[in-house]
Formats: sequence, C-alpha cells, structure tokens
Amino acid sequence: MNIYLLFKSLHLIAVVSWMAGLLYLPRIFVYHSENNNEIISNVFKTMERKLYYYIMTPAMILSWFFGLVLIHEIGFQQLASLWLQLKLVLVILLTAYHFYLGFLLNGFKLDQNRKTSKFYRYINEIPTLFLILIVFIVVFKPI
Repeated sequence: MNIYLLFKSLHLIAVVSWMAGLLYLPRIFVYHSENNNEIISNVFKTMERKLYYYIMTPAMILSWFFGLVLIHEIGFQQLASLWLQLKLVLVILLTAYHFYLGFLLNGFKLDQNRKTSKFYRYINEIPTLFLILIVFIVVFKPI
C-alpha cells in the first residue's frame, strides 16, 4: 500500500468535511439572525454548536495533521516551493476564518449578535474563494 496516497486520501476527506462546515455554518447564521422566536433560536444554537465543535473543529485539526504528514512525506525541502508557501498562507487564513466563525458563534450563544443576515450571506462566500484558489494552486503548481 502506498502510504502517501493513504494520507492524501485522509487529508482530502478531512478537508471536504471542514469545508462543508465552513460553508454551512454561516448559512445557519443567516437564518438564525433573521429569527426572533426563542424556541427556534435555541434549535439554531444547538445546530451551530454541534457543527462547530463536533464536525468542523475536528475536521480542521485532521486537515492540518494529514497536511503536515504529507509535507513530511514529500520532504520538508518542498516548503521552499512558492506554490506550497502560498497554499499554507491561504490555509492559515482559512483557519483564522474558522476561529472568526467561532467568535460569531459565541455572540449568538450569548444572544449578542449584532450582524445582519446580509453580512452572513457575504462572509459565506469567503471559503468558496479560498477553496478555488487552493485547488488551482495545488493542481497546477504554477509557481
């Protein structure tokens, strides 16, 4: 069995899971911010918390873990490659976005959301842009 392909597969599975959460959580925030019903708000809080802590965060950790394992497998000298440096910068920014969503989640948890549904609709596009850039950088290794 090719160990590199095993780790690459596990990395891709973790990334897909993480991206699903990064795309879905802001969408839940849209509906939550438009809601005034306390019972429904509690349902959204439960959904948001479980998505963030039970799916997104473990998937992010596994994405980083298997990504670093892959760098180890190809050799740390590959860190000199501009394409890999750019990918890592984008993944760091995506990680910062993940934690920003956690900050927003805390606002909803405390019933202190000050953002509009339009704001959440806009930030919902951020992970899509990062995903497109990262995929093209990894596949084409243009630099």
